[in-house]
Amino acid sequence: MRRHTRTVTALASALLLATAAAGCSDNGGDHGSASGSDRAEQPNNHEVDVVPAASSSASASASASSSASASSSPKVDVKNGSFGKMLVDEKGRSLYQFDKDTTNKSMCSGSCATAWPPFIVTSKPVAGSGIKANLLKTIKRSDGSEQVAYNGRPLYRFEGDKKPGDINGQDINAFGAKWFIMNPDGKKVTTAPQNNNGGGY
Repeated sequence: MRRHTRTVTALASALLLATAAAGCSDNGGDHGSASGSDRAEQPNNHEVDVVPAASSSASASASASSSASASSSPKVDVKNGSFGKMLVDEKGRSLYQFDKDTTNKSMCSGSCATAWPPFIVTSKPVAGSGIKANLLKTIKRSDGSEQVAYNGRPLYRFEGDKKPGDINGQDINAFGAKWFIMNPDGKKVTTAPQNNNGGGY
């Protein structure tokens, strides 16, 4: 699997620093490490470094707001890519599960939820072709919002995925645990990509 160095947005950095100063988080999900400059990903570690970015706080806020906005017509679908069959949202964006979460409970909040926006919805999600409807539901987050879950695992997007087909968050260690895409059976995908197109579909 190709290794990447990940840089989270300036807003994520600001939120992480603010959270660290306060010494608390909603669900214990904020465990990213701050650094003054990019450093290469260590072998077999895949750890995300939170690095201050040069963009303005206004543009960072706009980006975070766009990524975290609730889906009014949510759908979970299946795409077949280099990792095999995987879950995507109604716009074809990759969906991830967080190893730190427990069944029907998200452990990602604050700066974690900025870097990995929860799949928040305002209506019942629709099961696309290949999705097992009995595994699809929503859970209530600590702020009262509804997050889509599959097979009891809360679903997230990744801020580093800029377009449908991007899977830049696969096998990344951030905020206390690893992140993986999911297959239609509700299992995390831990295998290497089957071709060299970067992991997309």
